[in-house]
Amino acid sequence: MKRPNLVEMSQSRLVDRFVDICLAQGEALLEDDLKKFSRLFEQMRAIVEELKARPGDQRRALLSLYEHPNLQVRLKAAKNTLAVAPDAAREVLRTIVDSGEYPQAMEAGMSLWNLERGTFKPT
Repeated sequence: MKRPNLVEMSQSRLVDRFVDICLAQGEALLEDDLKKFSRLFEQMRAIVEELKARPGDQRRALLSLYEHPNLQVRLKAAKNTLAVAPDAAREVLRTIVDSGEYPQAMEAGMSLWNLERGTFKPT
């Protein structure tokens, strides 16, 4: 399968692809498929880097996903917008921790803990 050319994709298409990847990651977690999850992580990273490289740092487009019905989508949107909307992203992460839904609540909690310790510095 041919890899999509992210540079040519519209911002809305990149956000849609981000959602698709998050949903597939959630399935990979349930299936305990680390190989699939890792491959999806790299695809997500490429999308986030493309958004970041666009004029004005277009990662802000992911803010619209803070209310998405899927917890994995909200988690990844929050983590990938910490540099552009730190307060709002942290609030989403806190809400995910409070939900008690694992494994997303654990990842959100670890992210907040690492932010507070200064070992995770969003760029």
